[in-house]
Amino acid sequence: MTHVDLNADMGESFGPWKMGDDASLLQTVTSANIACGAHAGDPDVMVATMRTAMENGVGIGAHPGFADLQGFGRRRMSVPRASLQNTIRYQVAASVGMAKALGAEVRHLKLHGALANMASEDETLARDLYEAALSVAPDLIVMVLCATAQEAAVRDLGCSYAGEIFADRAYNDDATLVDRSLPGSVIHDPHIAGARMVEMVKAGAIITATGKRIATDIDTICLHGDTPTAVEIARSVRAALEAAGVTVTQFDGRRP
Repeated sequence: MTHVDLNADMGESFGPWKMGDDASLLQTVTSANIACGAHAGDPDVMVATMRTAMENGVGIGAHPGFADLQGFGRRRMSVPRASLQNTIRYQVAASVGMAKALGAEVRHLKLHGALANMASEDETLARDLYEAALSVAPDLIVMVLCATAQEAAVRDLGCSYAGEIFADRAYNDDATLVDRSLPGSVIHDPHIAGARMVEMVKAGAIITATGKRIATDIDTICLHGDTPTAVEIARSVRAALEAAGVTVTQFDGRRP
């Protein structure tokens, strides 16, 4: 691997309540996953974040999740499948429309929080959600958690996708993320995050909390904008990768 994308979840402020330092992150990352107003964000925040992304040459992505502002989309919910698909369509359409109004485009899709975790375990759920998103914007590159049911779903669909690993989260041995309620699940130290990303990218593998290596194609690295050290993690990861000879640039998307 000689090049990799660096992405961050953002646009998650709401009215006067600020979440994260998006302006600083957008000076370091190459792709932005921007909340669509369901788990976080609002129309004004979406526009401001997209505009800043455009100014920095950062790729724009739709970041839909459960309609759960209070839980920040991190609570698992039981929603009828048809309604859940319509929720995804609604959010993606908002993202695509807002970007078009600004003269920009939405390049990719990334599921958020609990919905993403559920889709990483359930291939049918993942496929249903991706089909809903692609029914609105067929050319989206679907960002998937590497080596999970999400990747199996895009391979079955035959759509363009990008494989993602996390700089600030620990992994289980099945390539899913360690639950946030458990100790060590979130990585806050920028130096640790930078070093582990170099190790994984160079190895072409996810390295789990137990040390297991899961070979996978890594197209992009994510960090969460609401993590207190998010900006420092982004800078550390980018600097460490570039020092190791890895170019940080937007992904193109791959086909199964």
